[in-house]
Amino acid sequence: RMPLLLSVIIAHFLMMKHAWDNYKRYAWGLNELKPISKQGHSSNLFGNIQGATIVDALDTLYIMEMKEEFKEAKEWVEKNLDFNVNAEISVFEVNIRFVGGLLSAYYLSGEEIFRKKAVELGEKLLPAFNTPTGIPWALLNIKSGIGRNWPWASGGSSILAEFGTLHLEFIHLSHLSGNLLFAEKVMNIRKVLNRLDKPEGLYPNYLNPSSGQWGQHHVSIGGLGDSFYEYLLKAWLMSGKTDEEGRKMYYDAVQAIETHLIRKSSGGLTYIAEWKGGLLEHKMGHLTCFAGGMFALGADGAPNDKTGHHIELGAEIARTCHESYDRTSMKLGPEAFRFDGGVEAIATRQNEKYYILRPEVIETYMYMWRLTHDPKYRQWGWEAVEALEKYCRVDGGYSGIRDVYNNHQSHDDVQQSFFLSETLKYLYLLFSEDDLLPFEHWVFNTEAHPLPVLHKDDGNKEENQK
Repeated sequence: RMPLLLSVIIAHFLMMKHAWDNYKRYAWGLNELKPISKQGHSSNLFGNIQGATIVDALDTLYIMEMKEEFKEAKEWVEKNLDFNVNAEISVFEVNIRFVGGLLSAYYLSGEEIFRKKAVELGEKLLPAFNTPTGIPWALLNIKSGIGRNWPWASGGSSILAEFGTLHLEFIHLSHLSGNLLFAEKVMNIRKVLNRLDKPEGLYPNYLNPSSGQWGQHHVSIGGLGDSFYEYLLKAWLMSGKTDEEGRKMYYDAVQAIETHLIRKSSGGLTYIAEWKGGLLEHKMGHLTCFAGGMFALGADGAPNDKTGHHIELGAEIARTCHESYDRTSMKLGPEAFRFDGGVEAIATRQNEKYYILRPEVIETYMYMWRLTHDPKYRQWGWEAVEALEKYCRVDGGYSGIRDVYNNHQSHDDVQQSFFLSETLKYLYLLFSEDDLLPFEHWVFNTEAHPLPVLHKDDGNKEENQK
């Protein structure tokens, strides 16, 4: 049974405090915490930029009114957050975590340091767009300005979810700096995409930044594709529903996804498959579970009376993803689960059985709760809290799990920065009132950093105030 609401809110506060205090104790200033070895963990995604957990957690600390912790985080940013490093970074990860985190911290607190750092970092990312098409590189050395793509990506391609997940942050960078270059860079990406033929109306995951042609015709709403679709919808919402191009691209894409990727299992579970050159792979990733919330969030603007249908689609995806959790022994979902050979919503490969504190299922519960107020979403969220406390909480923080089907837990010893930024924030919002970061005024970036809706008459009010 779920305890009283107040106890639930206190539980989330205590989870955040446990995650933060241990990060502070054992890994302060480093990117992430290893909660079992009780030391810092540095992912190569951020090059030599440090403090990922601090920047990612700023807005969660603020929203949870952890004032003392927010203050120490802000002081660290002022004194130590340094982008003048000779290092190759992931443009996508640095954008969603660092730029997104700094923008949200600024909009929530009004502290100028966050605006200044966000714009400074945004400027460092601009050389990534120096390609023949303007489709940015995946990796960038922020000192030399030299970019390249992941060596494994189809024929030197850039990745849809990476170059397609810069839009919200770059629109805000232009808004806050008065420099229109940021917005121009991301609007150009849309131009390139609109010129191209889409196979069956679908967007492949790979696009070559030199030739401007698609790489392999693989399509996914999970990793490599996911947040591109999310940002089409959110760009329209964030524009105060004036970005007509974003709106059309989103609803057209959803139509193609419904036709070609969404399937129902014999047991009645709706899932989103992966498309490989016309052949379906009946596998759904944990990352894909965000789509339930996306369909529900976009339901209101859906064309020809499809609002109810989109809400229903969101509810079906939420149910399937809940099943993927419920069918494990830990009640935490695997990285990917399959619908073939008689299995449904179960991981069949050892390398897909892990859970790394990911937020997407809880994110979908939060959207479904806010948009339908069906109490089962809070119930499901509470089940996840109990499982996190039972299996992921360790003495030195929270750790991911190597196999959610095996009760003898084996921890991966990483407390991901997105656990504080997303998982704990979405849990907190799932049990909060709807007027905390209401959807009509705020849009969440793909790292759960809230960005304000920009209405046409806002202009560059930040600039005008100077």
